[in-house]
Amino acid sequence: MNSATVRNLLVRGMLAGLAAGLLALVVAYFLGESRVDAAIAFEEAHAHEHGGVEAVSRTMQSTAGLSTGVLVYGVAFGGIAALAYCFALGRVGRFGPRASALLLAAAGLVAVYVVPFLKYPANPPATSDPETIDQRTTLYFLMVVLSVLLAVAAVILGKRLAPRLGNWNATLAAGAFFVLAVGLAYAFLPSYNEVPKDFPATLLWQFRLAALAVQVTLWTVFGLVFGVLAERALAPRTAAAGEEAAHPRAAAVPH
Repeated sequence: MNSATVRNLLVRGMLAGLAAGLLALVVAYFLGESRVDAAIAFEEAHAHEHGGVEAVSRTMQSTAGLSTGVLVYGVAFGGIAALAYCFALGRVGRFGPRASALLLAAAGLVAVYVVPFLKYPANPPATSDPETIDQRTTLYFLMVVLSVLLAVAAVILGKRLAPRLGNWNATLAAGAFFVLAVGLAYAFLPSYNEVPKDFPATLLWQFRLAALAVQVTLWTVFGLVFGVLAERALAPRTAAAGEEAAHPRAAAVPH
């Protein structure tokens, strides 16, 4: 894949990420913000001391701040995913541009978010100790890196086992390796359970579901939109290459 194609797919990936970010923003606003407000109200009701004036108002945080954060994240996420797509295309099976985009989105959702989320789930305000934020952030990103590396290793393992075991058995073996390795990581990495005992369990569950819904929306919309854009960028080239291969001497025939 030449640099012009990679650049083209990168731009299309960022546009797909922007579209995905817009829909994820809608989900985050309507499903997540009310839970954040409820958690803040709980925190204020149980606080012994009240701090100073907020540097940024809650209204600004839930509108302009949320919009900027989600949309910038969507564009950056789309660009990175597009580069991963360029590397993976044609290396993980004979899938078309759309199918490859959807497979990448599904694998990315699981490896980048779901696996770390199950070990270190999202928590609303008033449920975590500020003194452990550095440790929790470091461990979360460590889990993300481990999950992605294990997913790549599972794909490589599956491809190497396929000639001997067949595609189906090789896929099952690679999946079992991934699950086992992730389980070991879960067992050895420390856990944090700082949620107050009197914090509403329903609110915690709803907040985590909302966080998961945002990511599912982001990855799903990206996979669908980028698949269409990538196909439009790659299909003409594929068709032209096929026609040239079918008629290699057509251009040399005198008229």
